[in-house]
Amino acid sequence: QVQLAESGGGLVQPGGSLRLSCVVSGRPFRVAVMGWYHQTPGKERELVARISTVGTTNYADSVKGRFTISRDNAKNTVYLEMTSLKPEDTDVYYCHGRWGTNVYWGQGIQVTVSS
Repeated sequence: QVQLAESGGGLVQPGGSLRLSCVVSGRPFRVAVMGWYHQTPGKERELVARISTVGTTNYADSVKGRFTISRDNAKNTVYLEMTSLKPEDTDVYYCHGRWGTNVYWGQGIQVTVSS
C-alpha cells in the first residue's frame, strides 16, 4: 500500500516561512517524480513545484524565488521550503508521487498565512 504522509503545515504570519515534508512508503522513492500541488475550494488542484528522479525542478510562476522543492532519497522524503509567504499562499497543499503511469496523492495539509 502506497502512502504519502505530509507534515509541517500550519499558521504563519505574512513574510514567514514553513517547511512541508512528505514521507513516502510502499513504493521505491528514488524512481518517483515527486511534486507539491495546492487547491483552493472550488478550484482545480494546481502544481506548485515538481522534482524529477535526478533532481530537476520546476515551479509555478507565483512561487519562483520563494519556494524550494528538494528530496532526500535516503529518507524517502520530499520537502517544500516556503519563504516570504503571502496571504494568497493560503491553501491546502498535497504531496504527489508518480511512478510511470501510477499516481498517488497525500491527504493534504493546510497552510494559512495570516496576521
